[in-house]
Amino acid sequence: MRILIAGANYVALHGQAMFTVNLAEGLAARGHTVTAVFASEERRPYSRMRNGVHLEALRSIDLTFMQPFVYIPVFSNRRLGSILDAAQPDIVHIQDHYPLSHAIVRQARRRDIKVIGSNHFMPENLAPYVPILSRIKPVFNWLLWKWMRLTYDQLEVVGAQSQAGTDVLKARGLRPPVVRISCGIDLGRFHPDPAVDRRVCRQRYGLDPDCTIFLFVGRVDGEKRVDVLLRAMALLQRDDIQLVIAGHGSASRGYQALAESLHLGSRVRFTGFVPNEDLPKLLNSVDVFTMPSEAELLSIASLEAMASGLPLLLADAVALPELVTPGENGYLFKAGDAADAARYMDLLAGDAAARAAMGLCGIERARQHSLEQTIEHYATLYVQVLESAPVLQPEPYPARKNRGSEMAHRGGPL
Repeated sequence: MRILIAGANYVALHGQAMFTVNLAEGLAARGHTVTAVFASEERRPYSRMRNGVHLEALRSIDLTFMQPFVYIPVFSNRRLGSILDAAQPDIVHIQDHYPLSHAIVRQARRRDIKVIGSNHFMPENLAPYVPILSRIKPVFNWLLWKWMRLTYDQLEVVGAQSQAGTDVLKARGLRPPVVRISCGIDLGRFHPDPAVDRRVCRQRYGLDPDCTIFLFVGRVDGEKRVDVLLRAMALLQRDDIQLVIAGHGSASRGYQALAESLHLGSRVRFTGFVPNEDLPKLLNSVDVFTMPSEAELLSIASLEAMASGLPLLLADAVALPELVTPGENGYLFKAGDAADAARYMDLLAGDAAARAAMGLCGIERARQHSLEQTIEHYATLYVQVLESAPVLQPEPYPARKNRGSEMAHRGGPL
């Protein structure tokens, strides 16, 4: 099968780009001919092969001074048309609704090429860049969803990473059918590794060798709500817990200033950017993974941590509850509630045996999100779309327990 995959970014360390690379290279490894079209991270255009994928990087404007990994493609319809004509794809798969993908959808339609999409978008992701309009949330959300639908309503089918993501799209009245397919994780890279020297890895990133470490990994932007974790640390007043923030983003300086104002000192550590090749070792060197974001359609970082044997402490928001059965592989805290987060941090830090048991449970659950299954689902979906057959509907993930069940597991209310 010949497949063309398009999106704003490809060579970047955020969820959408990582999914795109994993999917493209996974499909190529299965013998499909894959072309990826995206904005060049080198600013200049280039064409090259990488890991079996034909890359078509378009000239771009570098906006990384505003936000890491942000490049705006500069292209012409003629150039996109020539790429499509050369690739001759059986199907096109877009990753967003921004100008490049929208233009490719138009070009594909003119050539009677079927197009599907994956959705990685929520209005909250763009709110930091339009601070005035985003304060009028109903108008802001309506405008951004309308913009998204201008492209996605033209597609044959749309993939969503979670049941919550599926429900969001259906609630917005999206015309094409929506199917839930996990973003997938590479279980060959992310797994418990007893060969990792925890002390050496902690020393490399300036982490306390003796503390119980709670790790956040991701873009350090406003919608990630790292401030909730910082305020939870201030409430805890424990010297045997360290919070580690790994990554960088537009809110890094603001969060560091908040940590200073809360007098957290060495109890919080901002590592900055962590190379992707180092991430498996870092995950094997800490104790708990935490994600306070209120705008996650699944969270690749949380899945990778779960596959690495870490218990999860996640915000009870959007799709994150689909990853946790409270008391079994972690806990959920009330979104935005620092006191609730602090209570669970205190609970997890005080019970190493429970953390170990939760980690083992998480490893089993992570297998439901293997990258191999994701690639297989999309390859099957392509065939179904080309043959105009009914689209697949995977079985739901195990249902989460409610907070009442969780409190019973703990032996009483919080």
